[in-house]
Amino acid sequence: MTDIEIARSTKLEEINTIGKKCGLLEEEIENYGKYKAKINQKAFSRLKNKENGKLILVTAMNPTPLGEGKTTVSIAIADGLNKINQNAVLALREPSLGPVFGIKGGATGGGKVQIAPMEDINLHFTGDIHAITTANNLLASLIDNHIYFGNELKIKKVTWKRCVDLNDRQLRKVQTGLSGEAKIVPREDGFDITVASEIMAILCLSKDIKDLRTKLGNIIIGYNEEEKPIYAKDLKAEGAMAVLLKDAINPNLVQSLEHTPCIIHGGPFANIAHGCNSIRATELALKLGNYAVTEAGFGSDLGAEKFLDIKCRKLGTKPNVVVIVATIKALKYHGGALKENILKKDDKALASGMENLYKHIHNLRDEFGLNVMVALNKFNTDTDEEIEFVQKSLSEQNVEMSLVEGWAKGGEGAIDIAQKIVKLANQDVKLNYIYQEEYHIKEKIEKVATKIYGAKEVNYTDIALENIKQIEKLGKANLPICIAKTQYSLSDDDKNLTCKEPFSITVRDVALKNGAGFIVIYSGKIMTMPGLPRVPASESIDFDEEGNIVGIF
Repeated sequence: MTDIEIARSTKLEEINTIGKKCGLLEEEIENYGKYKAKINQKAFSRLKNKENGKLILVTAMNPTPLGEGKTTVSIAIADGLNKINQNAVLALREPSLGPVFGIKGGATGGGKVQIAPMEDINLHFTGDIHAITTANNLLASLIDNHIYFGNELKIKKVTWKRCVDLNDRQLRKVQTGLSGEAKIVPREDGFDITVASEIMAILCLSKDIKDLRTKLGNIIIGYNEEEKPIYAKDLKAEGAMAVLLKDAINPNLVQSLEHTPCIIHGGPFANIAHGCNSIRATELALKLGNYAVTEAGFGSDLGAEKFLDIKCRKLGTKPNVVVIVATIKALKYHGGALKENILKKDDKALASGMENLYKHIHNLRDEFGLNVMVALNKFNTDTDEEIEFVQKSLSEQNVEMSLVEGWAKGGEGAIDIAQKIVKLANQDVKLNYIYQEEYHIKEKIEKVATKIYGAKEVNYTDIALENIKQIEKLGKANLPICIAKTQYSLSDDDKNLTCKEPFSITVRDVALKNGAGFIVIYSGKIMTMPGLPRVPASESIDFDEEGNIVGIF
């Protein structure tokens, strides 16, 4: 059976039952049909003084293009914890339509470990991402409208881009205002994918609607003739933008196929944004569960680093356990195996690929100082010999490993890892940030690049250096950094999979995201608007003869 068929054949509990199961009151839930709901502010007010549960962060080694099943493992862990009566609640990101119709497909797990209703979640869900798109583009239209009616603020350079939640490389750079009307000023513009919008980051890092409104007002939309920043609040835009997001700021409640409560909210990519679900969703999961299981996008060099250096600073908490997801395929991929040989026996590539996994373990255990274990996500193509090799290799490094078979067995396939997590979560934990906020911007970049990526040096383009100087002049250098780079490599080169030779990182641009409260560092060839593959997943998505959706995976 396909993932969608498995999900469709499972009887779900009504969402009010799921809410009651995790301790929510009826008046704290706003239903969106029978199987999904919003959790409103009343829940936050009631639970604010309740003691937090244990935080379990799921991350990964560097992935293959199709991903290693981090969401699948996260759901399996939560289901497994509930199988052993530990009261776990999931906190995950919302899927973007870009990957759904692109190369990776949906983001609701797979096999017997999924969140549901999977078609709704992977498509429009409760409209959060559409609301973010609209708020983003309202600000863009207000900027150009202001210029049209005389440009009282003397806007000289516009830095704010429009966005859309699809992969569309044609929109990376566009010319706007070409109608020829007398007062319209043509200019070069561009689109980001919505999940890379600063408004997505703001939504995910806001404590409540008041905080959201303040952050929206602090967005820098461009610079005037004196090179001073112009803010969204100068255009009186923050009120209307906040109104558009009044429902989107409330986390969404759904369930796994085994009826584990799942709070899904926010969806920034980790290769071009900070890659974590909202602090509101994570806070709520910590209040409602003895264990809150969450994930950070792509490999730990991206999502986990940002989770720890950006999100944990905002949350004021730290994970009790970090689970690093690995697969035999990814180990071979980063050990030098050709793509067509990943599924074949290749002991040399497997052994070589362990170095990538060891680096992620070192970063989280020795640099950040956290409790770490490895989840080997089992695929049907894995052999017993390969699994045994990985387990033995990790044992020699004094690293706990669990074979996770959630895809095939559901929560039963994650009981071993659940038991190991409970044991590990009782150990003391500390969190060492990789940099302090008061460090200079270049020092922060170099700390992450050398300690986390393993780079020998960092190079800067002239425009990057100029923008760093401008940010320092504005007095904003004390913000955390958010590095945009490829997810496929520890380096900033997506072709350098093994990273066996010394490498450097090139910073090509730097941008202040003043509303979100961090500085984005653009490295390598990373794009904030992805493109579609030669054969996009959309080609397989349709209705069958009975009117059921097919092709979402």
